[in-house]
Amino acid sequence: MRGFRGLIALLLVATATAAPGPGPASAAFFGLFGSEEPPPPSAEALSFSFEIAGADGDLKRALERVSTVRSLVPRPPSDGTALAGLLVADWNRLLDAAWGLGFYDARVVIEAGGRVVVDGTGRPIDGAAALLDAYRGRVVVPVMIRVEPGPEFRLRDVRFIDAGTGAPFDPALLPPHMIGLKAGTPARSAEVLAAETRVLDHFRDLSRPLARVADRKPVVVHGAAAMDLAVFVDPGIPARIGPVTVQGAPGVDPRVVRSFIYTEPGDPYSRRAISDLRRSVARVEALGSVRVKEAERLDTEGRLPLEVEIAERAKRALSVEARYSTTEGPGVRGGFTHRNLFGGAERLRLDADLFWVGDTAGRRIRRFKDVEAGDFGSRFSASFLKPALGGTRNDFLADAVAERDRTEGYTSRRVLVTTGLRHRWSDTVSALVGLEFDRGQTSDPTGHIDYTLVGIPVSATYDSTDSLHDPKEGIRATAGVTPFPRFLGSTVGMTSMRGRVSAYRAIDREGRIVLAGIVGAGTVLGADAEDIPANRRFYAGGAGSVRGYAWRSLSPLSLDGRPVGGRSVIEGSLEARIRVTPTIGVVPFVDVGTAYAGPWPSFGDKPAIGAGVGLRYETGFGPVRLDVAFPLDRSRADRPVALYLGFGQAF
Repeated sequence: MRGFRGLIALLLVATATAAPGPGPASAAFFGLFGSEEPPPPSAEALSFSFEIAGADGDLKRALERVSTVRSLVPRPPSDGTALAGLLVADWNRLLDAAWGLGFYDARVVIEAGGRVVVDGTGRPIDGAAALLDAYRGRVVVPVMIRVEPGPEFRLRDVRFIDAGTGAPFDPALLPPHMIGLKAGTPARSAEVLAAETRVLDHFRDLSRPLARVADRKPVVVHGAAAMDLAVFVDPGIPARIGPVTVQGAPGVDPRVVRSFIYTEPGDPYSRRAISDLRRSVARVEALGSVRVKEAERLDTEGRLPLEVEIAERAKRALSVEARYSTTEGPGVRGGFTHRNLFGGAERLRLDADLFWVGDTAGRRIRRFKDVEAGDFGSRFSASFLKPALGGTRNDFLADAVAERDRTEGYTSRRVLVTTGLRHRWSDTVSALVGLEFDRGQTSDPTGHIDYTLVGIPVSATYDSTDSLHDPKEGIRATAGVTPFPRFLGSTVGMTSMRGRVSAYRAIDREGRIVLAGIVGAGTVLGADAEDIPANRRFYAGGAGSVRGYAWRSLSPLSLDGRPVGGRSVIEGSLEARIRVTPTIGVVPFVDVGTAYAGPWPSFGDKPAIGAGVGLRYETGFGPVRLDVAFPLDRSRADRPVALYLGFGQAF
């Protein structure tokens, strides 16, 4: 019986099988930064090579990963005494790694030049240091790890026991499927530790925050190549969340941080509650890191105190973004952000956007001298956010945009200013009411309009997604209505409404395959189409809409075939986001949509469909996106294929 040593192995090797070991490709890659080959023999160091024999697959990868000697091949020790000591220490790690993978009869011997230097008991032979020293300055010492793994042991009897009563848990309190270990499962440390994690998470979700593993008693039965395992778990007592304190980031008004904490003392404890607390505080843009520490014991009222540790991020940031598509041309945007303007987490963002509009005017550019200033559109914007007014859950927002735009259907110039007050009921639900002023002019086949619009935007937002830029779970929904009454000074009396819903669902536990879908719709009521400014009508097509078609090209057409926009729109997309490697993903997608002449969609009009496949490269800040799209209802004006290059997911 090797119960004590088996327990050590269970704890030591859990990470050794987490990822595949280095092969020829990875060795070549890392060779760019330093060779894994031993240096030439010299009098100053005892150069050696490293090889493992008798093991393959997961076992060989685990042995390679835990070996300190292997990592020292490019930086060898000075003499035989040092190398002999390292090999003895390695022997213990190698045997523990084998046991951690369920090979409890494994035997490890270490040789140098074909002679044993560390025997099967982990002891160096007499004269091992001198034997190794004989190679110094002459040849590279060939170090060989010889492994006899023996049979792979399997679990025979698995019991999770209440540490307080000494009896197995009632299945009503701990269902067997939460444990997930069955007789016949390989007796590997990773399997056992994963089961323990599932059990503790189960109890924590039952509002038992102090659940812990009190003891483990593995019994290795060599004759049967089996292990009997008893895990003693202290489930703790049910508790609620206690006082929440905030520490760190002295440059940020603590009242702002507290306004983003929706958890109240007395709320039920759960892992989801802690995760939601961390996520909601992280929405404060002035903060760079958020950590929630749970107390080690309950307070006098039986509640669990929490401490939110925060750190301020860099106040100022510059950004540059380039994009390109074959239907819309190139574009570049630069921005400046100040995340804590006055010490209250106020965010000021300034952006300048320059984008190509030349091809949409019907004129082809063949030489550089054909380019004119009018071939570029521009947009300058400023955005200001003052969160938590007076420490409340009310935020003040203000935005200003000056824009010159041109599409295949219209040209426009305008200045748009919007202010609003947003109230946050929770981390997922908020609503906004504001004031909007839009002054500009548009020209299209229906005529020229100089307009002024003064409106009262009202909107509501629901967001339960787990990530802002690359969600894998949750729903995101927005709905808004903006009336532009004439008595406020609008030259066109109308009401604009728009809504969209997107949903995300990972179909595997690791989130390697995510299904994502979005549906959006809008309408303008109270005015005829020719009275509505062209840039306020609805269009579909292009990036963020129906990929494969030209930007804003899907709408009712004028007599000369140019899009004039509609009074309503419906569009949607469906994607399968498949992660092939930790950094590379492929995304097949289908988009559908169009704009309609009337205030309500006419389902007799066939919407346009685009389909394609995308490539994603994860940078750590969000994915770089390359999409190839095909218009399935292509007209003569549409290209057979469209390419889109940008940053972030499509939605």
